[in-house]
Amino acid sequence: MSPLYVCRDLVQRYEGREVLRLPELTVDEGEVLALTGPNGCGKSTLLRLLAFLEHPASGMLRYAGGAEPRQEVTLLLQDAYLMRCSVFANVTLGLRLRRQRQGLGDIYEECMRAVGFADPEKLAGRGPRALSGGERQRVALAARLALRPRVLLLDEPTSSVDARSGRAIVEAVLACMRQGTTVICATHDRALMTALAAREVALGRRWDESGPADPASPSVTEGEQT
Repeated sequence: MSPLYVCRDLVQRYEGREVLRLPELTVDEGEVLALTGPNGCGKSTLLRLLAFLEHPASGMLRYAGGAEPRQEVTLLLQDAYLMRCSVFANVTLGLRLRRQRQGLGDIYEECMRAVGFADPEKLAGRGPRALSGGERQRVALAARLALRPRVLLLDEPTSSVDARSGRAIVEAVLACMRQGTTVICATHDRALMTALAAREVALGRRWDESGPADPASPSVTEGEQT
């Protein structure tokens, strides 16, 4: 089986400033990775590249031997944005954009329960402003789970939520992993890495550290499985 992602000499620049340099990374189907490193080292940038929301400045990024990723990869941002509509509409939005109309109620309930809501129907008509920060993050994750992604990308999913929401997010991600979903998570949370038994990929220096990177020194190192 060929790897799901293959990256070689991947570089991203914003307005001429290099923000990411990744000599090599291979991700297998069903693998769980934790991207670590200091703020500013390129973790979020790499996630956006892996989600195909950006094109790299240079280098190779191949997905599943060239397969179309837009129906298979989803990204949950650190401060996930919800539309100004009901929780039900937010969770089912992606499916409706794909012109799916059948079974939305069942999918809504399943995904909301997966992220720890015991009574999804109670929340269905509420808007985002009626939710706490942790609840909004869980609803945003439910919306991504509804798409049945092959790859789930997470940017600091537990960094700004309460303990209850953090536990619910971890349980939902573990359930995805059991179904074979590939999970790539940018995080500083060692407890999360342990819970997910993730392979650590530590990115290198911050973009604003002095001096150019030594091309002979890789800016990514791989740790042992946590």
